Amino acid sequence: MTSTTLLAAPKRTRGSLAWLWPIGGLALLIATLSQIVGPMVIPVGFAAITILPMVWGILAGGIVSSQKFRPLPRNFQSAAGSLMGVSVLILVGSLAFTMGPNLPLLFRAGPALLLQEIGHLLGTLILALPLAVMLKMGPATIGATFSIDREGSFAMVSEKYGTDSHPYRGVLSMYVFGTIFGAVFISLLASITASLGIFDPLALAMGAGVGSGSMMAAGAASVAAQFPELKEQIFAVAGTSNIITSLLGVYVGIWIALPLADKMYHALIRRFPHLGAAANANTATANANNAADLAAVETAAVESASAEADSEGRGPVRVPLYIAMPVLTVIGVFIASIAAGGFSWNIVGGYLIIDALLLAGMGLSKLCSGKVPSMVFIITLGALASSPVSPFAKVLITMVTSVNFLSICTVVLTVAGLSLGKDIPLLRRIGWRIVPVGLVAIASSYLFSVVIAQFTLGLGTH
Repeated sequence: MTSTTLLAAPKRTRGSLAWLWPIGGLALLIATLSQIVGPMVIPVGFAAITILPMVWGILAGGIVSSQKFRPLPRNFQSAAGSLMGVSVLILVGSLAFTMGPNLPLLFRAGPALLLQEIGHLLGTLILALPLAVMLKMGPATIGATFSIDREGSFAMVSEKYGTDSHPYRGVLSMYVFGTIFGAVFISLLASITASLGIFDPLALAMGAGVGSGSMMAAGAASVAAQFPELKEQIFAVAGTSNIITSLLGVYVGIWIALPLADKMYHALIRRFPHLGAAANANTATANANNAADLAAVETAAVESASAEADSEGRGPVRVPLYIAMPVLTVIGVFIASIAAGGFSWNIVGGYLIIDALLLAGMGLSKLCSGKVPSMVFIITLGALASSPVSPFAKVLITMVTSVNFLSICTVVLTVAGLSLGKDIPLLRRIGWRIVPVGLVAIASSYLFSVVIAQFTLGLGTH
């Protein structure tokens, strides 16, 4: 879904509105319950798996959208997919205001900190992508392996391919895997790597900055446990590396990693056509199952009055931006207030600032005929507005940071969950494949970065 699509008047606005309010109410209810339940920590040896509210949101949304007792109509799921395209941009807008204050880090960072970021790019593409092709994951490979798929990846892939695409499903699978198992795995990996005694502790710390706060904290903690005398330096370097990854990751992802993953995938499929044929056969089977499920859903839906109204037209539901944004803002303010322990006008102000940034970024993208993704404008404008050179930085940062970032993630993944039912057969086809692909993606991203940092540490100061 491109910014141009979002700004364009939908063909079925009236139908969109009819299906929007129930899906908005469901999203609010599920996200509220998920936020109230809160995080759950499950000990695993000396590490732990933390189930965050966002995970409850996508699991509950997925169950509601895919259950067979009272199937969620296709148009409900399509409306949720349309909302998803806007919600990920809200997430990106929030990220932009955390990047601005850290822009000076790019100028202060030494060569080792900057160059080791290449490892995050090369690791997933060189090892994880060929593995996914070999396992016949299909086009989902592109989304699952162009990065380790954290929050910003949703926006990159959904804007280029849409929220109903195979690459988007790859991102979703990898994101869920990384959210649940990523921190535990990188904690174990960092601990083992540190125990080898062949890498500089600061190189190990730099590698932990993969662009995920939880993975960074877990990896840095494991390294610090073996080098307690360097604990403060390790956490400082890991945190700086993580910020740099977030700052550069958007531009690298959009203009280098994602296009390169697309080209590599299709090049491998041409080189080994039997792998592509097998993947296409599996996808065709999944599509057939999907069609059968959809037929069952629509048959059941026709029995209800609401579905009768929908039977007047077919095709995807597109929620216009001027409606999607207020709906998501209301839901977001409510969930952020729960996360903050109470309502604050700063939260409302923060969302309004993010909304204004989205409108500006999407408008500029439209002026460029979509040649520059709206996400690039959103990130750039937000970072500049909140940078130290901006006279409005202090006010903007105070407002926007009052909105709990993880609460936005809860809204985004809850909406994603409500659109999942139609994709279950295709996600099921990915199934177990995401486990080895995810492990290789995280491991290769970390280890490539550590190796590059090890060789470049002498080029600059720490």
